[in-house]
Amino acid sequence: MGLDPGLRRLALGTLLAAYPGPVPPDWAVDLVGEGLAGHTLFGTNVHDPAQVAASTATLRAARSDVLIAIDEEGGDVTRLAHATGSPYPGNAALGAIGDVALTRRVHEAIGAELATLGITVNLAPTVDVNSADDNPVIGTRSFGADPVKVAAHAAAAVAGLQAAGVAACAKHFPGHGATVADSHYELPTVDVPVDVLRERDLPPFAAVVAAGVRAVMTAHIRVPVLTGEGPATFSRAVLVDLLRGEYGFTGAIVTDALEMKGAAVAAGGVGPAAVRALAAGADLLCIGAKVDADLVEHVAAEIVTALGDGRLDRVRVEEAAGRAADLAAWTRAAGTVEAAPTGLGYAAARRAVRVEGVLTGLEKPLVVQLHSTSTIAEGRVPWGLGPHLAGAEELRVVAAETEPATLLGLAGDRPIVLVGRHLHRLPGAADLVTALAARHPVAVVEMGWPAQWRPAGVRAFVTTYGASHANGRAAAEALGLAG
Repeated sequence: MGLDPGLRRLALGTLLAAYPGPVPPDWAVDLVGEGLAGHTLFGTNVHDPAQVAASTATLRAARSDVLIAIDEEGGDVTRLAHATGSPYPGNAALGAIGDVALTRRVHEAIGAELATLGITVNLAPTVDVNSADDNPVIGTRSFGADPVKVAAHAAAAVAGLQAAGVAACAKHFPGHGATVADSHYELPTVDVPVDVLRERDLPPFAAVVAAGVRAVMTAHIRVPVLTGEGPATFSRAVLVDLLRGEYGFTGAIVTDALEMKGAAVAAGGVGPAAVRALAAGADLLCIGAKVDADLVEHVAAEIVTALGDGRLDRVRVEEAAGRAADLAAWTRAAGTVEAAPTGLGYAAARRAVRVEGVLTGLEKPLVVQLHSTSTIAEGRVPWGLGPHLAGAEELRVVAAETEPATLLGLAGDRPIVLVGRHLHRLPGAADLVTALAARHPVAVVEMGWPAQWRPAGVRAFVTTYGASHANGRAAAEALGLAG
């Protein structure tokens, strides 16, 4: 026996799905017509602006109020520019600059581009306070380690995006910045008293709620004092008592991807995770990136079954679907802004560059980029100085597999510029830099989170606060290497 059509439509109204490839397949379009709340676009869905606009038009033809979401944070997390790197610096760079008006302009520019393409929700900004230097998933996605600074820039980013008519979704509540594990792979724990959360992690969320943010995304993190053994995504104490009750949020609560192990493993699968998230107070359930028609139907069926066996109350699911519909209605009614001036992101990235030491004596260097892996959130996006170099030779190596003598032999009389991300925790990087600097003129370009580590003996230490295309250009210019 098939699902009750009305209950199936109700369940679909809480789901944010996804589809493979640059053209929405028939099943993805059909589900929109049957009540699916919307789809999230990923890099695999993006080839060029005209193609993206055609895809969103196809989805909107199935139902005019469909939600079309994307993770377009700027900086290291970009879907529109996944083939080249973002033309905007990310949050860490904007936080380092400290100009909240610029933060608003950058996010307004991102929003204007999304609106032109028919995208209605940006799963951004990241407003986590990155209080752990070894955080593997937030890092340069954060405006910084100071809650007051992060709060000010978070509110400005929300205002900029929403001025362009694109709903902002601040993430990851109640704060992913103190974790040293990645919730894509496991369930991180933040074992601190509530007072610490209120002082360190929650001020940016209070600020974005005050700024009128339309959506807030949950974190798949465990905060024992609030969530017990499960993640915040499944916790009424977090979503209802804290976010809605204490902070007064009335918009849509969006889950982080339920396919992530921080949620799916804790619940026993994506379907049960959807039920637990709805029961806890979530409204719009992001299934994930690897989605097909069968998975959507499975999750919808799990929700309908839970309505029948008492795990879910119908009023709760109707409330959730209603908030998703309200979010869609806001995006249709919101205004737009003019496109940003050409080069805004590159000019901002230049302002973020910090140089310790001196840049003299580094002419015509051997540029060595140290390989680092990317997170699932970032994806495989090009980074580094390579696209911007004029005449300098570039070599790419794995730090832990590279002997200093090899690089010294290749460099000869030329200085060496070492480029990396999160060098303080990249295996083999610290030893390699130290060994080279003891025997040769070396400059270091840090394009990841700027920890306190500084290698002895280097001529210069250049910090970009991110690895976007704009950050790479700014570093190459600062070193005098750009064409």
